[in-house]
Amino acid sequence: MLQRFLYRVDKMSRQKALLRRDGFTFKQFFIAHDRCAMKVGTDGCLLGAWAPVVKVKNVLDIGTGSGLLALMLAQRTADDVTIDAVELDPAAAGQAAENASACRWASRIRVHCADIREWAQQATQRYSLIVSNPPFFEQGSNCASPERAQARYTTTLDHSALLTSAAQLITEDGFFCVIMPEAAGTAFTALAKSQGWFVRYRTDVADNETRLPHRVMLALSPTDGEYFTERLVIRGPDQSYSEGYCGLTQDFYLFM
Repeated sequence: MLQRFLYRVDKMSRQKALLRRDGFTFKQFFIAHDRCAMKVGTDGCLLGAWAPVVKVKNVLDIGTGSGLLALMLAQRTADDVTIDAVELDPAAAGQAAENASACRWASRIRVHCADIREWAQQATQRYSLIVSNPPFFEQGSNCASPERAQARYTTTLDHSALLTSAAQLITEDGFFCVIMPEAAGTAFTALAKSQGWFVRYRTDVADNETRLPHRVMLALSPTDGEYFTERLVIRGPDQSYSEGYCGLTQDFYLFM
């Protein structure tokens, strides 16, 4: 028991050392997030590591926030893949642009401060991969700031509008990938199907083997095809990260 406790304390100490007040250090880049309503978190890291990138030609990140997904996908894709990152909040968009300009893939990432619904109307290309870590809460208690409310609640960009914008921008063989709570993901799936989308990949995420899934990652396509589903457990019986979680995220976390 003592050895297990010391292991957990050491692991937590190393993680805290990576999380500075103003951002998070990954193996190949740093994300500053002090001007962003939503900070670097497990959801974004999971989606950025999970989204399918085989044969991807270009990427769109809707609601990029700090730019985390854009940089993760730049790391995972070939040198000729370009990434557009769209963010409504000016402060977050500015910080995402700074994070992108400081990374080794700066020439491939373009950050746009815009409403995705308006931006989609003016876009001149379609994308083979679209990702979003979207707002998923209905309007609830007051947030600390309007920016955080915008990032958390669907009042600014509801899921129907998000799916419509993605449909305008996706290629015929492309994927639109999201992460959200399990219950919200089930409702999102039903809404997507009613708008002509097909679920092609689904990963249910649980804290450990004894817990029910608390997150779901979905890959939607405008084209029907094979459907794959799996379960990902974040921690094993000893509370250390599971083999599956390490395998998915080890290219990014310094402590793996």
